[in-house]
Amino acid sequence: MAHHRQHRREPRTGTPYPEALDAFGERVRLITPEQWDSPTPCSDWSVRDLVNHLTGEQLWVPELLMGATVGEVGERFDGDVLGDDPVTAWTDAAEAAREAWAVPGATELTVHLSFGDTSGQYYLDQLTTDLVIHSWDLAEGIGRHTRLPDGLVGFALGEFAGYGDLSGSGLFDPPLPVPEDADPQTRLLALTGRQDGG
Repeated sequence: MAHHRQHRREPRTGTPYPEALDAFGERVRLITPEQWDSPTPCSDWSVRDLVNHLTGEQLWVPELLMGATVGEVGERFDGDVLGDDPVTAWTDAAEAAREAWAVPGATELTVHLSFGDTSGQYYLDQLTTDLVIHSWDLAEGIGRHTRLPDGLVGFALGEFAGYGDLSGSGLFDPPLPVPEDADPQTRLLALTGRQDGG
């Protein structure tokens, strides 16, 4: 009986982090040489700044999952982490992070984040949501692949539903109003103050 099958595509976490890494990476590989300086919907960030930010986030993963504190890692991943070959820098960081999360029990670990200790699962969910939103930012910046996978949009929407208005955090602009018949991607982007261009 098919409906008795319990296993999901990702038995360990149920969080679509690998798909989110792939979605962002797919768009990184579409960046043309002249687009690295292009603006993105993140007002202060060029395409390169955006990729640098997400690459840095993945570089932190193995360190934090091994129990390092923010203080211990220090400034190692501040500034430019992309160097002369941004695509390879992203790919290497993403693979190392993917492998770190694949270790059994990773989501049960206690992780020392800047605002306090949290579970690995919470950290993973936050990383995934960040990747989803910024995949759209990157797609807008390069004008390619602006439709995100439905599963990723659905996951991030579920996360945001639990966060409330994030504009007070300084991470996102205030939410935008959307029509009642807006599709999930439009609703997700509006929650972060983004306008879905299509």
